[in-house]
Amino acid sequence: MKFELPWPPSVNRYYRHVGPRVLISREGRKFRMMCVSRLGGHFPKLTGHVKLTGEFYPPDSRRRDLDNVLKCTLDSLVHAGLMEDDSQIKHIDIKMRSPVPPDGLVYIELEEIQGTP
Repeated sequence: MKFELPWPPSVNRYYRHVGPRVLISREGRKFRMMCVSRLGGHFPKLTGHVKLTGEFYPPDSRRRDLDNVLKCTLDSLVHAGLMEDDSQIKHIDIKMRSPVPPDGLVYIELEEIQGTP
């Protein structure tokens, strides 16, 4: 399955600490809901091991850590019902590409892989 998503918030802005609890921020919840509305019910749930290929096109040229946008993206894919848990992902191939102003975007391809990784 292949699809496009909006640019995700970084892990630094995805979570909020409220006292002893860690919660998903308003921005994180908004991103998750956008993923659910775009993807929910449109694809069958993957049940085996998964390979993820992703191309991340940031909204501008600021320095960004690629791993900081990955966590929010993976959690949102699970929340949209594409897989039971992101622990199913056994192979990841991701690239940070040139900016696509003004909002950025992400291309994702998920495929179920056979056997053990």
